[in-house]
Amino acid sequence: MSDDDAVSLDLSNYELLWPTTLFATEGEWVLRTTGASWEDRAKWLLTEAFASTTAVADFEQIPAHREPAADPWATTASRWGYQAGRDRGQRDWFEELIKRASELRHAVAPRPYWPQRYGSGLSPDGSTERDARQDFARLIGDFADNGYLAEVFGEYCVDDHDDLPDASEVIERRLGIPDLWPLAPETWDEESFYGLIEVLHDLVSRPRARRYHSYSGCGWHHSEFHNGPARVLYRWKVNKLLREAGIEYELAAEGEDLGRLIAVTDDARSQLMHRALNDSPPDTTAGVRHAIALFRGRDTSPESKRSAIFNLGRILEERRALIKEDLGGKDEGALFQIANGFDLRHRRTGQRGEYDEAFLDWIFWWYLATVELTNRLIASRSPA
Repeated sequence: MSDDDAVSLDLSNYELLWPTTLFATEGEWVLRTTGASWEDRAKWLLTEAFASTTAVADFEQIPAHREPAADPWATTASRWGYQAGRDRGQRDWFEELIKRASELRHAVAPRPYWPQRYGSGLSPDGSTERDARQDFARLIGDFADNGYLAEVFGEYCVDDHDDLPDASEVIERRLGIPDLWPLAPETWDEESFYGLIEVLHDLVSRPRARRYHSYSGCGWHHSEFHNGPARVLYRWKVNKLLREAGIEYELAAEGEDLGRLIAVTDDARSQLMHRALNDSPPDTTAGVRHAIALFRGRDTSPESKRSAIFNLGRILEERRALIKEDLGGKDEGALFQIANGFDLRHRRTGQRGEYDEAFLDWIFWWYLATVELTNRLIASRSPA
């Protein structure tokens, strides 16, 4: 494309509704698509990922930019030659948008209106958690409208709608609770609410393509489902909802408890968990994943925390020689003295067992940090 034909890309009018990395990844996938269908996939991504239709409108209004056909025997009137020239300007525009994804700003809630500034801002019963349930139901409604549940629940069509699965039964088979679909947030207890958050994480799947069925106003039909990007988007949106409601749980983004509600930790400890989960050697990865899942689960208990410490202690026991070599004999002994002297691992007579649960938290984070330290020591001694 020449400088005269280049399309000006003004990002100030675009507001993302998606995580930046997810948008860029799905955009790169669209650019790898060949044939006429890439344009429809691009418009669907722009429709989903942005807060308004501005990006789609700009994409559609890009003037035609025709290039000579690659086949010397083809003419610009031939279908292949026309397609290559017709969408070149749109591809350049879309590719530039994806390259500059990090510059896009995210959509934010509008400044408070009069009722929010001078009213309670709560639901009629004054419960923020009740608000979270209503907000979650609306969020799932948006996912359903965009076809994210069509792969498991089926999709209504005027031509074929007699063999759709019962969505409530699909959920009941996984969750063991009947009559949860259609969603009725006013009827949910805590178990149903949190259970739905987790089970729908496993059911969503993003349709990367759609077609409009005009007969009798049937509507959009979705296809080419992929659960990876759907779950990333689902976790991002649900975790934001929970944060804003003041609920101190979030959906795990990695580990043995992927997609399950876990206790929220500060950024530094979250990063420590991330490094321990991703940098551990293959022979210890399973033990680290299991220990973290035991410790951070929503239903965690002192017993599960002791089990988590036991799993980390076993890994450190196997690395005792490495720790002794790098830390020295006395420091190495102190590391295991606490675990052996308290009711954490061996359950022997004379061990101390009456202490605050905060002690378990301290030991866990100390041991996890030591596992991460020894991971780095092992990596530094391995050939590149």
